[in-house]
Amino acid sequence: MPTYKAVTAEEAVKVVKSGDHIHLSAIGNAPQCLIKALCDRGRRGELKDVHIHHFHTEGEAPYADPEFEGVFSHEGFFIGANVRKSVQAGYADYIPVFLGEAAKLYRGHYVPCNVAFIQVCPPDKHGYVSLGTSVDACIAAMEVCETVIAVVNKYVPRAFGDAMIHMSKIDYFVEDDRPLIEKHYEAPNETDIAIGKNCAELIEDGACLQMGIGSLPNATLACLGNHKDLGVHTEMFADGVIDLVEKGVITGANKKLDRGKIVSTFLLGSNRVYNFVDNNEQVRMMDVAYTNDPFIIAQQPKMVAINSAIEIDLTGQVCADSIGVKQFSGSGGQIDFVYGASRSEGGKAIIAMPSMTKKGKSKIVPTLTTGASVVTTRFHVHWFVTEYGAVNLYGRSMQERAKLITSVADPSVREDLDKAAFERFGSHYHFIQK
Repeated sequence: MPTYKAVTAEEAVKVVKSGDHIHLSAIGNAPQCLIKALCDRGRRGELKDVHIHHFHTEGEAPYADPEFEGVFSHEGFFIGANVRKSVQAGYADYIPVFLGEAAKLYRGHYVPCNVAFIQVCPPDKHGYVSLGTSVDACIAAMEVCETVIAVVNKYVPRAFGDAMIHMSKIDYFVEDDRPLIEKHYEAPNETDIAIGKNCAELIEDGACLQMGIGSLPNATLACLGNHKDLGVHTEMFADGVIDLVEKGVITGANKKLDRGKIVSTFLLGSNRVYNFVDNNEQVRMMDVAYTNDPFIIAQQPKMVAINSAIEIDLTGQVCADSIGVKQFSGSGGQIDFVYGASRSEGGKAIIAMPSMTKKGKSKIVPTLTTGASVVTTRFHVHWFVTEYGAVNLYGRSMQERAKLITSVADPSVREDLDKAAFERFGSHYHFIQK
């Protein structure tokens, strides 16, 4: 059995120099012991102007706190709840990028990378470890960086695909057996279930799915129990997929690429998900440059991409990453999969969301909130789904779109939306048919 010499987290992070750029593995697989040791160095005044990059992470992210201004500069590819307040206050920052191009930022040297902090499972008899639940841009970071520090953690699942790397690629090993951070999602409410049913009606047997995580995707997956030979090519998945695998609904038999395999680049769910991917030949954890390449996605027949939004205007412009000028998350892979699915033979690109916020405010608006970011343009948008139905906006005029979008808004705001459309388009609007 191959062996390695482990050092402490404190010893490993001594390689970091002022001005360095660090990549962190993401989601529930962020190397917390290295983060703590790095921040301890920062508190002692040993570092300044260190740039930290990563996708969404769970757990603590102290490097983005105001106390480290001038020490650490957080410049994330996606904004999670643990850094959101710091980003909105200006203490941390966001790099706008399609998720599928995040690896290109490293490989093309648009964003430097000096040190990669990753977390892996223990090595097998051939000397291979696995990146487990977070492949994303880690491979690209490892290719271009000067130093790779790996936390060896027995709780990291041994996932296959690009996740498998040889221990010779690693410069420093640190041991830290702490369970991966789990994510448990709320049960779908009545609105989620209605949206899930409307989405499920658009999905044919043999379709290949991409969807995010949360109660809405789980509601959609729960409505697919009678479907046949579904496939999965996605950027992430959670517990809901496992139920359909166990029922024999997800087989991947109709996929053109990776037939029979579930393809993803990162995961976030309960331990059930982490156990599911461990030593599972059915799952391939791949580089984000592969999973989110629209031209790879488009090769899957009947590719169905289901993504959500913060708000949509009457012309079909979709804001999915900001609330006005306040950065809330990131573009993620939405446009990667919207574009890929729309080019797929028999594919469907779907934006699905509740018609109202939890505070009772319409998410369908005459115009986007001032400063809101357009993630999916009105040129890209196809299907739009709420609890009140599904409408296809592709090939429809601006006035037709306004009628269709209003038809699936909450009944309490439809009159106001009609009035706004009339004021925008003029008296002819009343004669437009849905």
